Amino acid sequence: MNSVFNELTFKRQPDIQYKSKEEIAAFQNERLQEQMAYVYAHSPYYRRVFDESHVSPEDIKTVADLQRLPVTTKTELQKFNNDFFCVPQSEIVDIVTTSGTTGDPVVVGLTKHDLDRLSYNEFLTFSAAELTKDDIIQLTCTLDKRFMAGMAYFLGAVELGTGIVRVGGGVPQLQWDTIQRIHPTTLMCVPSFLIKLAEFAEKNGIDFHKSGIKKAICIGESIRTKEFGFTELSKHIDERWGEIKLYNTYASTEMQTGFSECSFGCGGHHQPELIIVEFLDENNNPVADDEPGEVTITHLGVEGMPLVRFKTGDICYHHTEKCKCGRNTMRLSAVIGRRSQMLKVKGTTVYPPALFDVLDPLPEVANYVVEAFTNDLGTDEIRILVGTNTPSEELQKKIKDLYRAKVRVAPIIEFANPADVDKIRIVEGQRKITKFVDKR
Repeated sequence: MNSVFNELTFKRQPDIQYKSKEEIAAFQNERLQEQMAYVYAHSPYYRRVFDESHVSPEDIKTVADLQRLPVTTKTELQKFNNDFFCVPQSEIVDIVTTSGTTGDPVVVGLTKHDLDRLSYNEFLTFSAAELTKDDIIQLTCTLDKRFMAGMAYFLGAVELGTGIVRVGGGVPQLQWDTIQRIHPTTLMCVPSFLIKLAEFAEKNGIDFHKSGIKKAICIGESIRTKEFGFTELSKHIDERWGEIKLYNTYASTEMQTGFSECSFGCGGHHQPELIIVEFLDENNNPVADDEPGEVTITHLGVEGMPLVRFKTGDICYHHTEKCKCGRNTMRLSAVIGRRSQMLKVKGTTVYPPALFDVLDPLPEVANYVVEAFTNDLGTDEIRILVGTNTPSEELQKKIKDLYRAKVRVAPIIEFANPADVDKIRIVEGQRKITKFVDKR
């Protein structure tokens, strides 16, 4: 492989976040030019894209110049997966896949260089959360099942020098045995799992307020509204675990990069040495600073399978004012929804996360599945299958009233046994729980 490329495109440079916006832009433009030369030379897919667009790598000198190229979507990744690889199989050291929740999983291969980059990204995540070598992280997600994130967290902790204990997902009894035996200071977890841990502790006489856990770095579910306030889920967690500080993160396998909060909780910080971000509308035009847009990324420093203008499907707001922590980089809001899952119900635009947020804190609700379908008039309709052991007209009315007040829609509410709902939510071979089913 071209070692000169590696030296030029991937530098551990955490101080870039504190530079002026002009310095950050100049830094990104320089890295971008090197990345464009690399993908044209090594990616069969992007060589075709450049040639068919009548654009040469030398034409892309700034981030704004990326608009001369078409976007890449999940469809292209699925259809031409192998053509995105820039290195021979012998250079790939870690092979993972996307979750497959929005179609066939995409295979992603990482070189040793890419794993170093992944490690650095999570080093930045843990540094933003002010973790040090004196901390111990309890990892409650898997390193297996072709899952990139678990490996990233482990490698990032190793780079920072903090301790890490790999417990994996589920099994509250083992989680609590680990907490009581090893005394970690930080949980790396899906936030709703904190509720299950608290419930297990209460049932088994464990005083979780004396657990020694000080922080939880949250993955997979948002704990923030777009205005950076707590969601209903995180409010519920805060009421139960008031002494734990929560940190929001956002990432995906395709991005090979994450956005993580600092201690001020004002959005996920962009890492300019690792990724370029655009925010586009449905016509692939940039949105205004105060408008939501689809997160669209171009890798910097990825060697095995770099992407250019990849539309993630996630809709976010972005903020460009300087953070209280001193970082001068763009900050990403929580994901307000996926472009493909947008619902229009009687004139009101709704994304599934807003529907989840109403149900998550309700103690009567054990689980649920949100279903979108087209009604007889050809418009969007929402049905929610609620798993509960205490179904009643009163509960149905309570849920509907909450939806009218918080989301301004009134979905169809149906009750079911929680075990039957789990048969829909938990699909063999899938890493993620299914909360939303689109039958439109």
